Amino acid sequence: MERAAAIIPAAQVEEQLEHCRAIAGLTGQWAGEKPLAFVDTYGCQQNEADSERVRGYLEAMGFGFTNDEERARIIVINTCAIREHAEQRVFGNVGALVHVKRRHPDTLICLCGCMVQQPHAAKKLRESYRHVDLVFGPHALWRFPEMIHTLLTRRGRMFLTPDEPGSIAEGIPVVRQDSVRAWVSIMYGCDNFCSYCVVPYVRGRERSRRPEDILAEVRQLVGEGYRDITLLGQNVNSYGKDLDEPMDFSDLLERVNAVPGDFLIRFMTSHPKDATLRLFETMARCEKVAPALHLPFQAGNDRILKVMNRKHTRAEYLEKIRQLKELIPDIVLTSDIIVGFPGETTEEFEDTLKVLEEVRFDALFTFIYSPRQGTPAASMDDPMPREEKLANFNRLTALQDRISEEKHAAYVGRTARCLIDGASDDERYDLTARTPGNRLVRVVGADARPGQFRDVRITDSNKWSLFGELI
Repeated sequence: MERAAAIIPAAQVEEQLEHCRAIAGLTGQWAGEKPLAFVDTYGCQQNEADSERVRGYLEAMGFGFTNDEERARIIVINTCAIREHAEQRVFGNVGALVHVKRRHPDTLICLCGCMVQQPHAAKKLRESYRHVDLVFGPHALWRFPEMIHTLLTRRGRMFLTPDEPGSIAEGIPVVRQDSVRAWVSIMYGCDNFCSYCVVPYVRGRERSRRPEDILAEVRQLVGEGYRDITLLGQNVNSYGKDLDEPMDFSDLLERVNAVPGDFLIRFMTSHPKDATLRLFETMARCEKVAPALHLPFQAGNDRILKVMNRKHTRAEYLEKIRQLKELIPDIVLTSDIIVGFPGETTEEFEDTLKVLEEVRFDALFTFIYSPRQGTPAASMDDPMPREEKLANFNRLTALQDRISEEKHAAYVGRTARCLIDGASDDERYDLTARTPGNRLVRVVGADARPGQFRDVRITDSNKWSLFGELI
């Protein structure tokens, strides 16, 4: 794939909004109540952000929203390709929609996202899931209204999964799912080509939004009352390298930090090769940047890291963590780990456990290796039995559970300025909140509302969350 991404002209985005208005004219003629749409999202925060744009388009088309597939005139499933389990869940749930289609033949069933950008998945949907009307990949999302308009006026099936570098389209409407936290995509795609990862093949090459567009979106969000803003990218701290006037992610962080208002800035996901001392110094200096970093290291053995094409060593990773803790002593660290990468021995896995003991992460996202078709790792020899991988995985999670429990116990008796973000689903507690480091707190005390920063005294903890009371 070529590196250059397509910048979609504003006039072409306006054409899509014209399609929305035309569809709204059609939906306004439908008998009965306002038509409803159901959007279901799998996978990462970038997928969540994409679904918010799909909802934005649907709202402009005249649709409301429902979580009931039976009531929906349009069903959109935004898929994930990162692991085999995610694909199996999607295919299972899409297969079940054949019954909805039989009961409601006019319902449009649409699949989008990373999974459908893979040729084998698109082929399977085309041949074996005849009740699916529309399949489109991440590169074609900006054309969603045009596709829906075609289906409503001509019927038939549509498949749009172009193999291209990707695009950037500004001005797409957004319907956000949260009133306190917001995602802001600052870049798309990935250039790293880790040997196990399908993302560069389905999301395209790295391409950065213009800083002025990002800052305008952040200002709007702060003005609307959002208090927790996360800057998103597949490799967020490589932002800006492809711009006509290149800039460093640290520079963007400083500009976002300068936006007036009381809010927190987070960002993810970071790659160790681009997590620089300058970035850490910027995080420490900018008062709105949350003291939290998600920095995947994936494995603790240098041979495995090399075969993974991770572009960092164990020692380099640990040195970065040392620098970060020196600058921000209360930093909350999270990471990703893959257990059972092809060829990994149990002795090499032990090196991963040693990294856990040394770094003491606050939380981990852990996975047993899942082969992804088309990636180099999928064709590597993988002699370790599944049972041994599972045993190693259980050792890893047991160690991290102990560390998380100990880290959370250290909060007890302290007071933290937390962001109230919603009602608790535990009847013993009134609210949920987040510490600056993004630790979940279940809170006693009803005299607060989502979007407020409040001091919370931490009274108890477990390995998953903290418990406290409003002061």
